[in-house]
Amino acid sequence: MIQIQAVTHFLTGILIQIICFIYFPIPLAILLTIILAILSHFIVDSAAKATYHTSEPHRDDKFWVAWMYISMGITMAFVIWVIVIRMFWFFFLGGFFSILVDIIDWGIIRTIQNKRKNNQKSYWEQGHFFHILIDKIRDKMPPFSWLPNWNYEKKGVIVEIITITLLWTLTGYFLGIFLALS
Repeated sequence: MIQIQAVTHFLTGILIQIICFIYFPIPLAILLTIILAILSHFIVDSAAKATYHTSEPHRDDKFWVAWMYISMGITMAFVIWVIVIRMFWFFFLGGFFSILVDIIDWGIIRTIQNKRKNNQKSYWEQGHFFHILIDKIRDKMPPFSWLPNWNYEKKGVIVEIITITLLWTLTGYFLGIFLALS
């Protein structure tokens, strides 16, 4: 399910960046984009509790396989959209910092864990550094603690589709405003 979550993170970071660049001068807009895009990762991951995100593959489940293909299609549509509107380098700032938490936890820390010969983990590697905090936010902080856990419920796909549709629509709307002001 990594593809569909990545698009949600990227769209959130890009939306934050566009809004920051509309309302704040350049040095402050860059700083706020970085900070808010990183923080958005915690919100998106905490809210993912209400979406269909199994922690392991279910290749024998036709619904799971179909959703994987659909999520890959959404990801490809997103990539094509970014290329067609020629905004890759502009979107890079918000997109990169919105996914940085996963790069650190799943890319860097997991790689370190996998390369250790005796597989001993330090405290900060157990459960990954940032995702320990995300789990606490999701489980203990309202409104996330109030969300239903639909990670294994097929109806969680509806929440994901609505979220991506809303984020993409808002991104397009604010991008239009940004380009009109530029």
